[in-house]
Amino acid sequence: MTALSGIRVLDFSRVLAGPLCSMILGDLGADVIKVENPKTGDETRAWGPPWAGDQSAYYLSVNRNKRSITLDLKSESDQKIAKALTKTSHIIIENFKPGQMQTFNLSYETLHAINPSLVICSITGFGQTGLYSNRPGYDFVIQAMSGLMSITGNPNDEPHKVGVAVSDVFTALYACNAILAALRHAERTGEGQHIDMALLDSQIAALVNIGSNFLISGKNPPRYGNQHQNIVPYQVFHAADGAFVLAVGNDRQFEALCNLINRPDLYADSRYSTNPARVINRDSLIETLSNIFKRRSVNDWVDELLRLNIPVGHINTIEEALTDEHIKARGMIESVTLSNGETVPLIHSPLHLSATPPSIRYPPPLLGEHTNEIIQELVDRGVL
Repeated sequence: MTALSGIRVLDFSRVLAGPLCSMILGDLGADVIKVENPKTGDETRAWGPPWAGDQSAYYLSVNRNKRSITLDLKSESDQKIAKALTKTSHIIIENFKPGQMQTFNLSYETLHAINPSLVICSITGFGQTGLYSNRPGYDFVIQAMSGLMSITGNPNDEPHKVGVAVSDVFTALYACNAILAALRHAERTGEGQHIDMALLDSQIAALVNIGSNFLISGKNPPRYGNQHQNIVPYQVFHAADGAFVLAVGNDRQFEALCNLINRPDLYADSRYSTNPARVINRDSLIETLSNIFKRRSVNDWVDELLRLNIPVGHINTIEEALTDEHIKARGMIESVTLSNGETVPLIHSPLHLSATPPSIRYPPPLLGEHTNEIIQELVDRGVL
């Protein structure tokens, strides 16, 4: 028995935020039916290279534990199938532009009338309401408009996006929380609801302390590169043979660092003895520490700092991260056999539940792979 056994998700979404959200629910045991356009399917199917067979690595990353059905939502006959699926579903996820589902005769009001307990989650760039609701919204645009890019990158360089589409990822995670809360409400009351998720809202929320810094101070945060806005020293340092990350999070750790480098005078200095003082005087402290860290190797510093329980780490490549023995021990990489018989490694769910752990039951499906199977189920249930 998995956590979401018996829950059916009807997923009309494409690309990243919606498919990631539905995959998380699928990993937890939900029966996820991925509804795709018969001609092209999910756009990310073509977002390669690299490829595994004829499926892109991008598509494979967020589409396991789903079954694929192809429906032309402009067709009345296929709309009938979609409505039949609605009768047997608990959750619907869609990321069409606002109003698009209505043109398919699949508006919230229509679907809610068919199944009053439905939880319907709409994911868009800017939400169902507001001045920008009709704008197209991709992650890159959202990173720019949310202010995230303005605080990412080196101070003297142009603003940078984060290397992963984090606005999509944040929205997927927030959406999962909202869906499960709404599902709980529906189970108690029989009352479904509409969830309006916007990438911009989610990214604004994910500014956390940086957003709060501005709201409290009224000062626009600058870019600090790899430094931290509120904690010092908390950044990249260069050793004799490379770079590493040091994250001194409190005064006790800073005192231990000063003793390690034989500079107890730094901790005794009122300019550096507390974190607020270190934030104000960061430039002089970082210059001093930078000169000291250049004297030894990365491994030496990492080993010595870890011995003192000071947070520190190597700056890994993706290869180094995904082949790390700790990651292997945590079961974060799992081999999956695709429908064509090819075996590929995928990143596993990070949710480690003791009683109902997530599992990979289905490989990412081929386009329309389960269409006949799903339609037959509807016939057998007497809803089509």
